[in-house]
Parts: sequence; structure tokens; C-alpha cells
Amino acid sequence: MGISFVDKVAIVTGAGNGLGRAYALELARRGAKVVVNDIGGARDGTGHSDAALQVVEEIRAAGGEAMSNGGDVSQYQQMEELAAKAKEAWGGIHILINNAGILRDKTFAKMDPADFELVVRVHLLGSAYATKAVWETMREQNYGRVLMTSSSTGLGGNFGQSNYGAAKMGLVGLAKTLYLEGAKYNIRVNSIAPTAGTRMTADIFPEEAFKTFTPESVVPAALFLVSDDAPTNAIVGAGGGVYQGGWLSMNEGVLLPEAEQTVEGLAAAWPRIDDRSTARPVQNGMEQSAHALEVIQRAAGK
Repeated sequence: MGISFVDKVAIVTGAGNGLGRAYALELARRGAKVVVNDIGGARDGTGHSDAALQVVEEIRAAGGEAMSNGGDVSQYQQMEELAAKAKEAWGGIHILINNAGILRDKTFAKMDPADFELVVRVHLLGSAYATKAVWETMREQNYGRVLMTSSSTGLGGNFGQSNYGAAKMGLVGLAKTLYLEGAKYNIRVNSIAPTAGTRMTADIFPEEAFKTFTPESVVPAALFLVSDDAPTNAIVGAGGGVYQGGWLSMNEGVLLPEAEQTVEGLAAAWPRIDDRSTARPVQNGMEQSAHALEVIQRAAGK
């Protein structure tokens, strides 16, 4: 079969439909024991259903092993309970795919602060809570694979999605810190920006695009990013069979003479400051200050 997940325990949040369901089914097909987490709510987070149980039944019917969980990712205690049940049943937790999410789209001018807070709570805090609930287990067993679900909205913005974009970019920042903290424990942390025709995009995509961007076409990227040989600190875009590497980058920079370190001096230098020809990926938060110091010392002939 190639890449296998035999003897791995995986938790997939928001796995009752769409992308999460596709991830859970393929993980199980490749041998993982899967916790299918979903409160079964509508796209805006309201209501409940037995969506998770239906996915578990699909997995079991195909000969796999799975359990359903209706915990709310935005409630840390419920994520702790989820992790405890998985560990009790199967002895460990090796993979976490943070996929749960909701949408409450409006322009920022018209958005209720409560809708902003709830979307950030589900996407950003929910992913942090689920990850925190499994983190110590992953450290103890010296193995973990965590996938954050970012978005093109987080990476590039999208009209009417300020709450969603803020949460999705926040997840990249979370992943970029956790990959550093998890490195010595063999915990690899990555981010995926998927494009898929699901309930979340049903009234956004034209019909042809909806059919083209299947959840199944995102699965290869997601599962590679939680496999034994996964990279870490990667950002991968996936949709319709197209897979893209993404990076946050900064350029070489411009050292202004002291007399030109003014608002006017910066305005005059802006075309050079905004030049992307020397841009390179940022691997950790210390690089900005370290690079600035290097530029200053080089200019001073040190």
C-alpha cells in the first residue's frame, strides 16, 4: 500500500462531513484507529446530528476500527475527555488533524463582535485546545503529527471573512511555534490550506468548481503531512489535484542612514523596502532581529 498508518491512533475533528470525513476514511483504510469527532452542527455551528457516528459505521463496515466523539473543540475540558478516551481505548495518540470549523461571513462593518469571537474560538482556540489535550501524550511517546487547517483566506484575505481570516492566519503562527517546541520530541506540525467543495463552500463555488475541488483530492496532502516521513513547519495548499508549497517570507531589507530614519526617509525608500526579489522564507521568529543585526554589522564593516 505504500504509506501506512497501521498501529497509529488518529483524531480528526470536524470529521462528520466533507474534508474531515474524507481524511478519516482514508486513515482507517490505511490501518489507523480513528476517533471521528464532530458535534454535527450546521455550517454556522448551530444544531447537532449523528454525523460522526455515520462515518464510524462506514469505517467499521469496511473492516476498520473507529469511535465517534461529539465533543466541542471550543471547550477544552471536552477535548481533554476526547483524548483520555482515545488513549484509554488504544494506548496512545499519534495523529491529530484539526479540521473542525464554522463560517459566519459578513463584512467587518456589519459583523457582530460575537460572530467574530465565535469563529476565532472554534478555529483557532479549538485547534489549540485539541492540540493541548494530546500534546503531553505525544511528548511522552516521542512521536506526534499535528495538522492545522489554515486557508487561502488566512494567507491572502477574502472579502467578508475577517473573523475566518484572522483565525486561519493565527493557526499558521500557532503551527510555527509548536513545530519548534515539538522538534526534540519527534512531533511534527504542519499547516494545510485546502480548497474543497463542501458544505462550507456550497454557495461560494460555481457548480463546476464545486465538482472539481473534491475533498478526496485534498486527502493526499493532508495524510502525507501526518505520515511518518512528514516534513515539519510546512504550509501546503491543496485543491483539485494541485498542490502548492507556501511560505511566509521577508526580503533582504534596506538599512537607512541615521539621518534618513524618518517617516519621509522611509517613504522615499519604500520601493526598495517593498522589493520582493530577495525574499526568503522565515523559519523562526528570531530571524528578523538576527538578520537586521547582521545587515547593520556588515554595513559597519564588522
